[in-house]
Amino acid sequence: MKTLRVSPIAAALASLFFHGAASADEFVLQRVLVEGARINKIGMTDSASAGTVNAKDLQDRTVYRPGELLEAMPGLIASQHSGEGKANQFYLRGFNLDHGTDLSTSVDGMPVNQRSHAHGQGWTDLNFLIPELVSRLDYRKGPYSSTDGDFASAGKASLAYANRLVAPIASVTLGQDDYARTVLAGSPDLAGGNLLYALELMKNDGPWTRPDGYRKVNAVLRYSRGYSNNGWTVTGMHYQGHWNSTDQIPLRAVQNGQLGRFDALDLSDGGEAKRSSISGNWRRTTDESATALNAYVIRNQLDLYSNFTYFLNDPVNGDQFAQPDRRVTTGVDGSHTWHAYKSADGKLMSDLTAGFQLQNDNIFNGLYDTRARQRIATTREDHIVETSGAVYIESATMWSESLRTVIGARANRYRFDVAGDRVENSGRAYDTLVTPTLSIAWAPFKHTELYLNYGHGFHSNDARGTVATVDPKTLDPVDATPGLVRSRGMELGLRTIAIPKMETTVSLYRLDFASELTYIGDAGNTEAGDPSRRYGVELSNIYRVNKWLALNVDAAYARARSRGGNLDGDRIPGAVEGVAQAGLTVDGMGPWSGALRVRYFGPRPLIEDDSVRSHASTTLNGRIGYRIAKDMRIELEGFNLTNRRDSAIDYYYESRLANETQGVEDIHFHPIEPRTFRLTFVKNW
Repeated sequence: MKTLRVSPIAAALASLFFHGAASADEFVLQRVLVEGARINKIGMTDSASAGTVNAKDLQDRTVYRPGELLEAMPGLIASQHSGEGKANQFYLRGFNLDHGTDLSTSVDGMPVNQRSHAHGQGWTDLNFLIPELVSRLDYRKGPYSSTDGDFASAGKASLAYANRLVAPIASVTLGQDDYARTVLAGSPDLAGGNLLYALELMKNDGPWTRPDGYRKVNAVLRYSRGYSNNGWTVTGMHYQGHWNSTDQIPLRAVQNGQLGRFDALDLSDGGEAKRSSISGNWRRTTDESATALNAYVIRNQLDLYSNFTYFLNDPVNGDQFAQPDRRVTTGVDGSHTWHAYKSADGKLMSDLTAGFQLQNDNIFNGLYDTRARQRIATTREDHIVETSGAVYIESATMWSESLRTVIGARANRYRFDVAGDRVENSGRAYDTLVTPTLSIAWAPFKHTELYLNYGHGFHSNDARGTVATVDPKTLDPVDATPGLVRSRGMELGLRTIAIPKMETTVSLYRLDFASELTYIGDAGNTEAGDPSRRYGVELSNIYRVNKWLALNVDAAYARARSRGGNLDGDRIPGAVEGVAQAGLTVDGMGPWSGALRVRYFGPRPLIEDDSVRSHASTTLNGRIGYRIAKDMRIELEGFNLTNRRDSAIDYYYESRLANETQGVEDIHFHPIEPRTFRLTFVKNW
């Protein structure tokens, strides 16, 4: 398949004013337009740190778990410190994003981040994702678009499912540690439209002494009519999984031989999750305007049992705690764009977009002391109704062949309603925030663009903190926290394709937060941190050597500091500093295909004075495939090919083992999995 070549001016026009009737589904269009590499061509984005990863490139990646698909966003790391069913830990732009705070994630227009969650603000569980259905990943880093709201300050990742597949697919994967996965998917024509169906079954024990026992079921059913820019879809999804957890363990216990690297201290840790959703979207595009509407209902359930300090707080029963969370999330959002034109001599073309976003979360969650998953005490129970609304306006103008601007503003309104088991921690709170944005793109040369971006963003805090007056464990008085915390970002960027077959982007950014406020789900309270500032530089380079070989290198460095004069130090524990990825992809070389990717996850400060730091980790993953016939192929995937004994994640805190008389401050780590292989057989028809 040949790649379509377009001029920079044509690309810019397509980006700003693409509203003609489509002749194929969006998934198929992506396959026609670009084969393999990220789509960041000149004139197609408003910053150097935004882009699209197409289906082919996503399928070429070797991922151990679904959340690692987000690592296609340059500079992002997805890790895990618990059982496979738990949400991933994310790192980006000087942030330890925990389970998703400040990284806005959506699938088919539905938010994945869960507000006021029992375990962590912005909880992002992507285990319901079926990679074979993903048609593209759109990413944007920094608070530079008025269309982005809660959790988007560090970045935003938008995943889209295909309306129709190129061909039906059936696959079976077998691997070490009792890993097995099967997927069946197709998209037959039905009643003038298209019916997409998919079913995924998976099990995985992992290398742990106490097997993960992870079992999950995923199902998707979608009906669509028309095309991606003129049509509608209705989609139902269901996911359920259960697992055991081998959480992080203390380094001292491994060094003295008390524990092995893959041992667990509390054999009853684990969880169960369910997610069901129904969503619909409608799009209408003409020469004069474009309109989009999206609505969804999502039901999430989680039962999570964790023990990170072992016997520190309760030497008899242990420190296990339960965090159940039940919620129904409903939302609707829409936008309308007016296209304006001027004569060819004037060179002026403009889009004016107005939009709205509404979301409501009806939540029941709690925090309990447990022993072997049996409740022995209650820390708190809450019923939370969190409602938000936003309106925004954004104007994109092409002033000339070399100059484009995007200017916007967004108004956000939040209502927090908490009915807790303690009247002192119940009540209502409101917060409002207006966030302006500005982007300028200038092309001084034919194959090079420069970018200037400025904008304000925010993240919401846990609703319970906005009304709390006492600590639920100690009953000490506490101050209520604001509902919304402002961020402010600035960025300079460059993108060039001056060298044939190569695209290079460079970004320099600064991001300030008014406060590092976080909800400490393990303790049931909200902590207010100091203001913070992050500087960073990012480099991304893609080189298509020839029709069958592509190389890419991504590297990022960030400097994160608190700014409140903390006497303990100004480092932010867990803040990522240096990360890098390098890979090569081979495709179109007869029946053979393959990929190799090395990932570097640099050291991080674990406490404020930087006296304790994590070690760096380096992993090498690879894949080799062979097409047996036109509709049949086999693939072998390998993870951690060099069998490194690194950590997937590190923390530093106090814990107590059963044979210790008092707590000990120590590094607690979760190891990366040892060298692992998986074999996949794929059949299309």
